[in-house]
Amino acid sequence: MLLAQISDLHITEPGLRVCGRVDTGAYLRRCVTRLGALATPPAAVVVTGDLVDRGTVREYETLRELLAPLAMPVYLLLGNHDDRAAFRAVFGDVPYLRGLGDHVQYAFDVGALRVLALDTHDPGHSGGRLCATRRAWLAHELEAARDRAVVIAMHHPPFATGIAFMDKAGLDREDATALAAIVARHPNVERVICGHLHRSIQARFAGTVASTSPSCAHQVALGFTPASVAGFTFEPPAFVQHLWIDSVLVSHLTQIDPFDGPFAF
Repeated sequence: MLLAQISDLHITEPGLRVCGRVDTGAYLRRCVTRLGALATPPAAVVVTGDLVDRGTVREYETLRELLAPLAMPVYLLLGNHDDRAAFRAVFGDVPYLRGLGDHVQYAFDVGALRVLALDTHDPGHSGGRLCATRRAWLAHELEAARDRAVVIAMHHPPFATGIAFMDKAGLDREDATALAAIVARHPNVERVICGHLHRSIQARFAGTVASTSPSCAHQVALGFTPASVAGFTFEPPAFVQHLWIDSVLVSHLTQIDPFDGPFAF
């Protein structure tokens, strides 16, 4: 079973570019084409937040049009650039989003995996929160899935990355500690998959592995000092293919743009 993860789409209204430079719609079109051409089609695609750039209804309408060619189910999470009301205005008719409470979080199955989608959006702030209500929902869902392999999907990673300007806009530290306590009680949590960082990063977390996905558009500039540039680069866009094989989740970074090969050894 294969679960594809794409992240940080930052879709704008037609004709606009992120920071005046990044044509995120064009990047997503290439990503959708690549997903559709994979030799092993994913059973589903999960999008770990920052679906759009400014949280407008028109941006979400554009996003829906761009994702329409995908034949497999697509599960959407919110990030700090998103807006719950505008998102629901466009995607509220999608079956897995119906009847939700204040937060956009839900569970779904992909083969043998149970995926729990968390909402870390904190309106008006770049950083993320997991309030007591959201954590209680997660604890309940984990208790109900003790006999299943579980993947937790969320936008803000629950660990420091060393990229100072992004860590300042990370998940609230107390919330991350509370999340760790919940996850540590459930050894069946195979992975915590996140977005937000626009890079591929992995770390041990609460007895499992937490990771972030690259953006399918622009990447965050890498630097580990306070003086490092707070900006982005045009490193190759990518996504992650999570393969469930022999009861283990194996993750493969996948470049979006064409390249030569394969050539026989």
